[in-house]
Amino acid sequence: MNLSHRLPSRLKTMTKLTVSSHDGKRSSSVSSVSSVIMPPCSRPVRLAVIYIVAVSISVFVLYRSLDSLDVVPGSSSSIFSRIFPSYDSFRSLELEEPKLEDVLRRAATRENTVILTTLNEAWAAPGSVIDLFFESFRIGEGTSMLLNHLVIIALDAKAYSRCRELHKHCFSLETEGVDFSGKEAYFMTRSYLKMMWRRIDFLRSVLELGYNFVFTDADVMWFRNPFTRFYRYADFQIACDHYLGRSNDLENRPNGGFSFVRSNNRTILFYKYWYASRIRYSGYHDQDVLNFIKREPFVFRIGLRIRFLNTAYFGGLCEPSKDMNLVRTMHANCCFGMDSKLHDLRIMLQDWRDFMALPLHLKQESGFSWKVPQNCSLDSLRRYDESMYEEESEPPGESQE
Repeated sequence: MNLSHRLPSRLKTMTKLTVSSHDGKRSSSVSSVSSVIMPPCSRPVRLAVIYIVAVSISVFVLYRSLDSLDVVPGSSSSIFSRIFPSYDSFRSLELEEPKLEDVLRRAATRENTVILTTLNEAWAAPGSVIDLFFESFRIGEGTSMLLNHLVIIALDAKAYSRCRELHKHCFSLETEGVDFSGKEAYFMTRSYLKMMWRRIDFLRSVLELGYNFVFTDADVMWFRNPFTRFYRYADFQIACDHYLGRSNDLENRPNGGFSFVRSNNRTILFYKYWYASRIRYSGYHDQDVLNFIKREPFVFRIGLRIRFLNTAYFGGLCEPSKDMNLVRTMHANCCFGMDSKLHDLRIMLQDWRDFMALPLHLKQESGFSWKVPQNCSLDSLRRYDESMYEEESEPPGESQE
């Protein structure tokens, strides 16, 4: 029924009846009043009247509904929950942490590749490793855009909170019964070993979801895009503490802090085997176990194609790259202690800035070299606190994992 057409006609009929039932003087006055009160309505005015009436009715109904509810004053969420039962489920969905597959999908390249790093509270603090990590992407050559594909895996609540402040792709991977927050997880302590093996198991799950990944420790500085230096047909490529000259030489000493892995059946089986091998080699970290298993028949049987990355392109403090025109990444490996690591990382970043500020012809002369390591060295790994190590670490063969 169209009230906008019916209402004026009803009023007009009522006015005529009033005129016919009174004397001439009375009738003329009523007619004049009715003509003032009810002028002919234009279409926009009629629509406005209908809108106001509809809103008034809605407000009245809502008021009556609220009046009938026994709620605590100010508890608006409770009111909305009782009027609209789906409100709470919508609100919980909005606050729910994103699923891993959703985070990976948003960060992935067209080739289904993501860049992954893990982060705990110690490395997430302002001015700590994560800030230097981001700085390397910003000052690197063609690296800033790669941040769009970086996913930070936070190992504790504070690391996750800091990630949300810094970056758009974050995933919380808190492990029940294990606390990776607080002080630094020193090399080969119980916390360190659990963190390393949790990482291997997580990377396996990424491969099972169908994503290739570049895994990078946050103390790896990205100075150039590394993808152009990866081997095209390799399944598993990994950086080295020491590189012996050939990419397929199993005597190379790998470092788990930087790797590129393609998702396929071979790599999924390999990561499962690697993780399961922690039981046979209890008390060792993932990098040592990789060295033990890389020659085992299972690896050959599944046909895994392994390549080791040249330190000329993927260097570190164990073996710095010698030509800064070639370097892609530099890792603060062979270093013990947060203070030593931060000291040498800052020098490394400054070395890069100084190199990039040189004229082209001076860059090409290749006479510019790193001023690191300084505080970091292999010797620093032998100078950690023995009492702390004895208290927290587990000697080989005694781990219950």
